Amino acid sequence: MKSSHSEILQQAQQAAHQENWFLLNQCLLQLLLSEERQDRIDLSATETDTSDLLLNLALQGLEKGDFQDRWEVAKVFPSLGSAAIVPLIHLLHPKAPDSELSDSELSDSELSDCELQWFALRILGNFNHPDVVTAIVELLKTSHNEELNSMAVTVLGNLGEAAIVVLKDLLQQPTTRLLAVRVLAQIRRPSTIPLLLEVVHDPDAQIRALAIESLGSFHNPDISAALMQATQDSHASVREAAVTALGFCRAEAAALLVSHLQPLLLDLNLDVCKQTAIALGRLGTLDAIQTLFQPLRSLSTPEPLALEIVRALGWAGRSDALQYLHQALTQLPLSETVRQEILVVLGRVDQPKLKLQSTQILLDLLRHQPSCTRSPSVRQTIALALGQLGEAIALDPLIHLLADPNISVRLHVISALKTLAPEIAHHRLKQLSQQENSNSEFARGVAIALQEWQT
Repeated sequence: MKSSHSEILQQAQQAAHQENWFLLNQCLLQLLLSEERQDRIDLSATETDTSDLLLNLALQGLEKGDFQDRWEVAKVFPSLGSAAIVPLIHLLHPKAPDSELSDSELSDSELSDCELQWFALRILGNFNHPDVVTAIVELLKTSHNEELNSMAVTVLGNLGEAAIVVLKDLLQQPTTRLLAVRVLAQIRRPSTIPLLLEVVHDPDAQIRALAIESLGSFHNPDISAALMQATQDSHASVREAAVTALGFCRAEAAALLVSHLQPLLLDLNLDVCKQTAIALGRLGTLDAIQTLFQPLRSLSTPEPLALEIVRALGWAGRSDALQYLHQALTQLPLSETVRQEILVVLGRVDQPKLKLQSTQILLDLLRHQPSCTRSPSVRQTIALALGQLGEAIALDPLIHLLADPNISVRLHVISALKTLAPEIAHHRLKQLSQQENSNSEFARGVAIALQEWQT
């Protein structure tokens, strides 16, 4: 038999008196969040006393419960309506510490206050109200708790347009400008663009970088001009943010962007260089690919940048990019690490039209470029790449690679065959085991493959 509304309400009061916050939450959820709550309780002006009582009970659970209790009771507040806003705002301001508390007790008390403030912020995010925006902004002006500030910025960002009006004033004050830009970055709406453009030349590099990074979410001529100008900034973090954003610009501006980005491949800051390679790879034009290839030809290019360039050429998803990777393998004096990365990139090609080309490049290395495949680790990587690409023309060359004297290479070939065409490969191996001279290296490789096949 179901309990009546009045019985559940009485049970909730008893639970609060006994500080049984788990039971209190269950009662409140029954009263406020059940499918038939509109039949059980009306939180309109005609039920002010009941509304106040429920709000008071929920606030008790929020203030005195542990983390899990607070997490559960937080679900109740949106159903309590705007009446919850003022008391929740009061919770944003911690109580003055008791002078009689010891240092350890004071620390625990401060920790509890921060947790309560965090929950109050989280709940206030459900109320799109000017008072909420103002209260959170005031908290951010004085709070030094990073976790609390992060939640406050997130809440303001989710409130969106309601927060923008307040942020205009904060941008005018040097002490609150960074805070305002952090919130604008969270909002990510076109209405924030004029405000962000106001601070792209701010004296604070952190503000400039954050504004540039945020503007990268939008595309218009004013923003593109600001981004390109920011690539000349004296601070590396701003240049890196600008380069990252330019990598997402529209294709029609690619020619201009490539010529603008090219010098940044030689930036004094390696992170800027690497991000430039990524941006050029995203643009994916022929000019971008040719620009990427040039640093690979230089012996002075740092290995981390060379690796990023190789990955960018792979992401470009173009036939000519694969040709450049092939050329790099066969003609350039690359480190073993960079060579391995090229092989890995070739094995990860996923466009159907490019898979065959990538397979042919790898097979060419095995057949005609012995100087490129002397290392067993290179042959292992080629075998796995051929298996991942899944092209049937690689089946016989892989099987013949079982003649490799290196046992690790053979095991990688077996793995590749299982990935490429397990049934066909197994049948072919059985046929070969009956035809080959058992003393040959190839026959021994086939025997090992059959032995390992079921493992």
